[in-house]
Amino acid sequence: MAMDPVVYVVDDDQAMVESLSWVIESVGLRAKTYTRANDFLAEYDAMQPGCMLLDVRMPGMSGPELQARLNVLGATLPIIFISGHGDVPLAVRVMKAGAVDFLTKPFNDQVLLESINKALRLDKLNREKQKENAQAEAKFALLSPREVQVLQGIVAGKQNKVISAELNISLKTVEAHRASVMKKMGVKSVPELVKLVLTNGVQETAAQES
Repeated sequence: MAMDPVVYVVDDDQAMVESLSWVIESVGLRAKTYTRANDFLAEYDAMQPGCMLLDVRMPGMSGPELQARLNVLGATLPIIFISGHGDVPLAVRVMKAGAVDFLTKPFNDQVLLESINKALRLDKLNREKQKENAQAEAKFALLSPREVQVLQGIVAGKQNKVISAELNISLKTVEAHRASVMKKMGVKSVPELVKLVLTNGVQETAAQES
């Protein structure tokens, strides 16, 4: 069963935290609040869908520092920065580091909610993509070393006879491996196979296996 998304609020200003929570919960979303970045890190669960409203300037670990820490951990949680200062260079830096938005206080509630909805949609897409990648990798793991070589040839657009010559195996053997690859990868056509490989990072894995 899919978990409902959580909007994390990390801001050292308690009044701002309460205000943001009220806006978030007024539209039926769940808010979870922290006044210190370290407290959030101690409880963060990567499996929990959601997004984050993150203050730029806080005692201890700052917002950009928390963002950098999450990036190191490989977290994909979408972050919306909130700041009381129109610091353009900082905004550019955190956006380049993957932030979804940078809002300067005071901001309109509707603008905030639109940004949150955008971040939640992005998180959903990211999680769907991760699931697809994991499924593709699991299928790829079923292939034998020779099937991996045949798969590389197919993705490269090579004909069976070319793959046969390059691998020094018979054409019938290539055809058998090709059929096995299609079955194990769960596809019914070459275009479908190529799309699955290229869009799910399997190509890089295949290159490493060769």
